[in-house]
Order: sequence, then C-alpha cells, then structure tokens
Amino acid sequence: MSDIDKNVGPTVEAVAQAIIAHADELTELDSAIGDGDHGHNMKRGMQAVLDDLDALAAKPWNEALKAAGMQLVMKVGGASGPLYGTLFMTLGKTLDTPPTRAGLAAAFEAAIEALMARGKAHAGQKTMLDVLVPAAAALKEGKGAAEIAAVAATACAQTRDMLATKGRASFLGERSIGHIDPGARSTQIIIEAIAARSGDVK
Repeated sequence: MSDIDKNVGPTVEAVAQAIIAHADELTELDSAIGDGDHGHNMKRGMQAVLDDLDALAAKPWNEALKAAGMQLVMKVGGASGPLYGTLFMTLGKTLDTPPTRAGLAAAFEAAIEALMARGKAHAGQKTMLDVLVPAAAALKEGKGAAEIAAVAATACAQTRDMLATKGRASFLGERSIGHIDPGARSTQIIIEAIAARSGDVK
C-alpha cells in the first residue's frame, strides 16, 4: 500500500467525505436487513469528524485516529458507534507515526482482534470483519493500494451470498441471503478512501 500522507488531515477528510457521499446507499442496504439507520448514523458521525477536522489535522496520526474514534462512539450511536469507534481508536493506539507499511498492518491486526472481542464475532458471519480481515491480509502480504481496494470490493460483494449470524440481520435467517451487508460496505468505502490517498508504504 503506498505512502500515507504524513499529515493526517487529508486522509481523515477523504474517509469522512466518502462515507457521507454514500450515506443514502448505506441506509438502503441497512433497510433491507437491519434497522435502516446505518447510513444516517455514519453520516452524523463523520460530519462530527469533519467539524473537528482542524483540531484533528494538528495532531499526529495516532492521536488523530483516537480522537476521531471517540467522535464516532459519541455521535454514531447504535451498534455501529462502538464498533467503528473501536476500529479507529485501536488503529490510533497501535499505529506508528508517521505510518509505515509494517505499522499499518500491525494496527489493522490489532483493530480486528479488538472488534472480534467487542462484537464476539469472526469473519464469515456477514459483518464488517468480512472486509477488514481479507484487506488486512492483503496489506500484510505486500499488495499495493489498488490491489487492497480490489480485495475489499470483492469481499464486500461476497457478503451478498452469506447467511447473517450476527447483528440485526441474523434475525432474518435465510432471508438475509441476497443482500450486501451495510457494515461491510461502509468498511469497504473507508478502505477505498484510504487507498486512494496512499502511495508506496516503505
């Protein structure tokens, strides 16, 4: 994956803007198998991040990600707030500054472990982990930014055929099959936004 900007601001802004731009799509996906509020909730959280962008941009990567994670916990609400807050805060706690490929891979591995513990979930249950796990593996394997984004896109699409066994979608049983998981899609959007800001990580 390529060189991530030494300044955290542009990448955080790109992630927030990408989620906001896809809020209606995420809401539509969640309306099919969830509460129908994922897009709205994520938009609210990312808008709070944008509102605090100047302060975040003045921080080093690790502190900025932890602060963004706190905003998501406070503003997103529902199940997504703690999960995405955990993702960003764990990345911040683990990531080296400035980020390196090895540091980023280690941070994503730590974030996945934290999410598994918080959600008592694992890959294969039609959740955000079904995108995070293969994308993190691709990063660790040394794949480039475009390849990692492609892995995330493929992984997200594959959730369509999965049976949900975690979260609100699990209540639908087999009716959850045939729908892309909204958490997987929002995670894909985040990874694509990060990849688009990346150059070669050394």
